[in-house]
Order: sequence, then C-alpha cells, then structure tokens
Amino acid sequence: MAETETLSLAEATALAEAALVAANTSAENASIVARALVRAEADGQGGHGMSRVPSYAAQTRTGKVQGHAVPVLGDVKPAAFRVDAGHGFAYPALDLTIPELARRAGEFGIAAAAIHRSHHFGVAGHHCEDLADLGLVALVYGNAPKALAPWGATTSVLGTNPIAFGAPMDGGALVIDMAVTTVARGKILAAREAGESIPEGWALGPDGAPTTDPVTALKGTMAPIGGAKGAALALMVEVMSACLAGAAFGTEASSLFDGEGAPPNLGQVLIAVDANGLSGGAFASRIAELAGIYEALDGARLPGTRRFAARERAARDGLALKSAVLAQIREIAGQ
Repeated sequence: MAETETLSLAEATALAEAALVAANTSAENASIVARALVRAEADGQGGHGMSRVPSYAAQTRTGKVQGHAVPVLGDVKPAAFRVDAGHGFAYPALDLTIPELARRAGEFGIAAAAIHRSHHFGVAGHHCEDLADLGLVALVYGNAPKALAPWGATTSVLGTNPIAFGAPMDGGALVIDMAVTTVARGKILAAREAGESIPEGWALGPDGAPTTDPVTALKGTMAPIGGAKGAALALMVEVMSACLAGAAFGTEASSLFDGEGAPPNLGQVLIAVDANGLSGGAFASRIAELAGIYEALDGARLPGTRRFAARERAARDGLALKSAVLAQIREIAGQ
C-alpha cells in the first residue's frame, strides 16, 4: 500500500462524513464535523484533520460523544451567552455560537460566549478567522485533557490549551493560533494513527525521559513553549475556558483519543470586539499600515499567512492523506 493517497476536498469530506454517520452521528453533525476536519487538513493542520476520524468514531460509538446532540443557547446578559454542546462535538456548538456572537458584538461593541459540555474544538484559529471575516477582533480560549505539567513539576495537570487571536484585514484575516506546548498534541495523535515515530523534543514519557514513540508520548507529558512562561499561559487558558465556562479541568477531562470513560466536558470561551467601532473607524487603516511594516522587512511575514498558499494547493491538487489512516476511516465507513 502506498504511504499516501490523494483525495479531493469533496472526496475527503464525503469519506469523513460517511464514517461518522456509520459511527452513530447525525447526518447534520457529521457534515459539520467533516467540513471542519477537512478545513484543518487543507490548512496543513493534519493533527486536527482526518486523523481524528477514528478516535471521534470510537467516542460516538460508545456514547462518550453524543453524535446526535443539538446545541442549545442560553442568555446570560445582553452581550454574553452560554451554549450547551450537550456532550456532543464542539463544531455544531461553534456554528451556533459564532453568528450570534458577531450579532451581539455588532450591537454592543463587545460580546462573549462560553461553550460548556463540549469536546475537541479543532483549529482554534479557524473560529477566530470566521469572526475576523465578519469585521471583529476575536480571542478564543479552549482547554484540553491534561498533558502538561506545571513548571517545576512532573505530573500532568493542564492541557495543551490553545489560544487564538484573529483580526480583520484586507487580503485575509490576521490569525495567530498556538498551543502552549512545543507542538499540538494532535500531531502526536496523527503520528500514532499513521504508525510513525515523532521527533525527539516533542514529548516526555511517563518516566520523564524524552521519547520518540507517540504511544508513550500520549501517556506522558509535553513540554511548554518558553518554559515557565508557557506553563503560565496554559494556566491562564485553563481559567479562561474551564473556570469561565464552568467546564472540567484538564485533570478531570477524559481522553479525546479513545471511547473509554465519561464525556470530556471541555469548555471554550470566545470574545469578539467591534474593530471599526471601538477604533473610531481607524482600525482598517491602522492594521494595513502595520502589515505594511512587516511586508517591508526582509524575512518577515505576518503569522498565519502560509495557510493561504496551503488552501490554494489543497483546492487545486487535493489532500495527500496517509494510507494507513484512510484504511481505518474506510473500514469505519464500511467501504
């Protein structure tokens, strides 16, 4: 079997959708989730892409994720609301949240939403980008099951806890998206699903020693970016997601990689600001000038801009997906 196989975006979406439906997910939710996973692949974020299908399917089969859940919105204040994901996938809840958040931010200048009883929410930057495309400056916080030890400790307490920022800009939103660990944990999952090793320096095993085995890495801990500062950022995100959404801590959340245990019960918080209104109409020109400073410097580029070329390439050439992962997905889908 070839190491990779090329699928068009439409083919990959249809395959992921079929597998999820076969694994006890509603057609509507499967469509939303499949689009999110393929969008991640198209941006070069494979750790949040098709490699997630087998673990997602394992969770919907056991009911750890409620594949037929319908998210429900509840008011808190005029500019704040909560969304109950119903222990289902995060993506349908985000699809409900983002347009309503944009509407309220447009009315009140700033708005916030907390999603609870949620799950893995994929590429955090995509949710910021969607808000930025609506003219909003956005921040997204989300927690994850424990994978990171506090600085100076060896016991995992915090998740990889991504934080993302988005801002409207001509030619495509400025998006800054990062996990607080050296790499996103999804990259280790992708390596495990493909039967590949990982580079040394990505993770430590349960014994605290560096490992290149993704199975051992997923049982161990990951290194924070910037040492103590990265660990502090992870704590900040835990407060902004788990505490602010009323969700499980990383120490309480079950794994996102198998069908065992209770629902993860993760939380996400999104904040959106009316960029034009708050800046007195100056935002568009100011960010354009800032981008121009970057463009004038040799070797400099705005963060996140590589995704545009990746998307064009994926739309034109399709996605080169690992054959081992595709074989698993086709088996789930009954193909």
